[in-house]
Amino acid sequence: MVLPLLEAAADRLLEAALGHQALPAPDLQAAGAPLFILVATLAAGNPPVGFARVDEVGGQAHLEQISVHPDSAGRGIGRSLLEAAIDRARSLGFASMTLCTFAEVPFNARFYASCGFAELAGPGPALAALRTHEAQLGLDGLGRRVVMQLRL
Repeated sequence: MVLPLLEAAADRLLEAALGHQALPAPDLQAAGAPLFILVATLAAGNPPVGFARVDEVGGQAHLEQISVHPDSAGRGIGRSLLEAAIDRARSLGFASMTLCTFAEVPFNARFYASCGFAELAGPGPALAALRTHEAQLGLDGLGRRVVMQLRL
């Protein structure tokens, strides 16, 4: 139960960047089992300060979520989690990693672009279905969303 609390704390930063609009509650039942989850702590035995969840979508590794607790933001934890997720996906044999994110939030699309991700103009059927699901959840009403991809 620690990761949902961490996610809720991290969502406060995103909500502030979106103009204090509440994010829709995640549909954990619909999400299914992750491909893998990476957890970051500051020291052994301490509670997690961040996590990355990677799913498989359309035969690609898909970064579903990175969350870093606001008290630990700005320390490179998100970048370290992303790099570890990329390394893990590569070691599992995936040719690319995708993600969906807000285009105008600085610690979203611009951050991922700085890590080598590029906007994907024509996502395949599985990513298009994921984007439709996000729109149904109301995410598109909070800001422009983009699909990004990194070749591994």
